[in-house]
Order: sequence, then C-alpha cells, then structure tokens
Amino acid sequence: MKRLENDLFLRAARKEAVDQIPVWYMRQAGRSQPEYRKLKEKYSLFEITHQPELCAYVTRLPVEQYGVDAAILYKDIMTPLPGMGVEVEIKSGVGPVIANPIQTGKDVERLVSFQADEHVPYVLDTIRLLAEEQLTVPLIGFAGAPFTLASYMIEGGPSKTYHQTKAFMYTHEAEWHMLMHKLAVMTADYLLAQIKAGASAVQIFDSWVGALSAADYHTYIKPGIAQIITTVKKESPLTPVIMQAVGATHLLPEWRDLDVDVVGVDWRMSIADARMRAGGKALQGNLDPSLLLAREKCLEQANLILEEGTQGPGFIFNLGHGVFPEVQPEMLKELTAFVHERSAILLRGGEQ
Repeated sequence: MKRLENDLFLRAARKEAVDQIPVWYMRQAGRSQPEYRKLKEKYSLFEITHQPELCAYVTRLPVEQYGVDAAILYKDIMTPLPGMGVEVEIKSGVGPVIANPIQTGKDVERLVSFQADEHVPYVLDTIRLLAEEQLTVPLIGFAGAPFTLASYMIEGGPSKTYHQTKAFMYTHEAEWHMLMHKLAVMTADYLLAQIKAGASAVQIFDSWVGALSAADYHTYIKPGIAQIITTVKKESPLTPVIMQAVGATHLLPEWRDLDVDVVGVDWRMSIADARMRAGGKALQGNLDPSLLLAREKCLEQANLILEEGTQGPGFIFNLGHGVFPEVQPEMLKELTAFVHERSAILLRGGEQ
C-alpha cells in the first residue's frame, strides 16, 4: 500500500490531536466537476464504475483539485444489489429503479448470498489501484445501510414518503427482520472486502432512515446496524467506521452505544449540541450544501462550525448532505483552504 502523506482525517476520526481540521465532501467526486460531465457524455455511471482506471481517476480528481484530506470511493450504494439477485437500473433523472421489487416474504427468501470477489471485483480492483498507487490521503469505502437499500427494493425506486417500505415493515415483521439480516450480512461483507482491498475507513450511508421515529429505528433497524458494525470491528478493529444519515439528528442517542468511531451530523443540529447527544464520539459535518451557492454566508457559517468543532477532539468538516451539480469547483477549493487555515488558527488558541 502506498504510504499516506496526509493522515489528518484518520487522526481526527480516532480523536487524536491535529493541527488543523480535516475536510472532505460527500459527493465530492462527480456531477459538479466539468471533467466528470465530459466523461458522462461518453460513459454511463455503470460503465465508469466497472472500469477501475476510469473510476480511480474520478475518485482521486477532487483530492487533486480541492486539496481535501480524504477520497471517497466513486460508486453507487446500489452496486452490490445485483449480486443478491436484485435487478437494478440507474435511470437518468430518476435514480435507481428496481425491476423486481420485494412484495412478499418469498421475494426476501429468493435473495442470494453476496460474494464481493465474485460480484464486484471491479470495485476491489479500483480500491487497490487507488490505495497502492495513486492516493496519498486515506480512501473511504462505503455501503448503503439496510433501511435505505430496502426502501428502493420495496418501493421499486426513489420515494418521498416510504409508505410501502413502512407498511411492509409493520405488517410483515418476520420477513422484514429477515430482509434486514440478509442486507446486514451483505453490507458487512462488502465493507470488509473494501477494507481488505485497501480502504482506510468505511462509511455507512443511511440516507433515508430519518423518515423513521427513534422508537421504530430502535426496533426495526438498529439490530441490523449493530450486526454490521460488530462484524466489521471484529475483523478490522482499527479501521474507523462512520455512521452517516440525513435528517436523523433525533437518532443520535441510538448510536451512542454502537461501536462507530464517527457520527455524521447535518445542519439541523449544531455541532455543540450533537457533541453532547452523541456521547463523545467524533463528529463529521455539518454545512448545509445550499450555502455553497452563497459564498460569504458559506464562509461565515463554516467559521461558526469550526469554532464549535475545535472545542474538543475528533472533528471532521463536511457537508450535511452531498455536493450537487450547480456547485462551482472553485467554491469547494476556496472552502477547503478556508477550513484548513481558519481551524489552524483556532486550534493554536485563536491568535491571528
């Protein structure tokens, strides 16, 4: 594995001392970059992710352009599902569409076991290429969490309400828990394969779980999440694990007793409040991505976030959600430099 020249992100994830706050951005690789849009004129997302050299280029590009402290593997959360027998198509302007949605317990039973080496060798080859040859910063691998994956598998595609998902959860409890178990096994195996290939940290994306109450999360979701984290930590105890959800600050107390190293926070809760509610875990967040279109307000809010983030160990600057296509790369580059420079001053005690 290539030697890391910048381990700032890993030190922060482990709550070790840093001289400036590390920064990376969810969806930093992709739609906001002119180079990526040019590639998409020729290749689909599926084609990019299946070509390790091309996928590695897309993954490392933001590191080179913005000076961020970590790379996030470019791929889709749906990537492992075809290996389980789920027929997925990423439709432009729509998102993931499932041709064979889950409607009954028999649909859950027909899901097959996922084997990373067999089903996603191109993902592992991309990671090896990046970790062994191309990156000097940590590479973050990731997987979609069971609820978010299940929402697509049951709804048949994107949803704003998750009515069908919740109805299945409430009325087919045994089948729901079977589905969560199967997805948890797949997710843990997938994350461990990424770590073995060279990922320095892994993130669990539960994009839509904020739609659930804390009580429902505790009953229907948390056992599967605990299963994933326990499995990963047993096999790779030193690899930082990040829990990231959107609109889910009400779930912070549910993550306190999980063996996650970092909890992602969105803009709906301040870093100071999140630090208290997360039980002392390292935090990641929490700029509203919309502010990337309002430069002065963006830097003003970033400063406030850093003032709170530097009050204790274990803070990683990020967005509360992902970069979107209208964001200018120059803004991300400027924000990265601002975070580094301003946080260094704050960590030295605030001298100018």
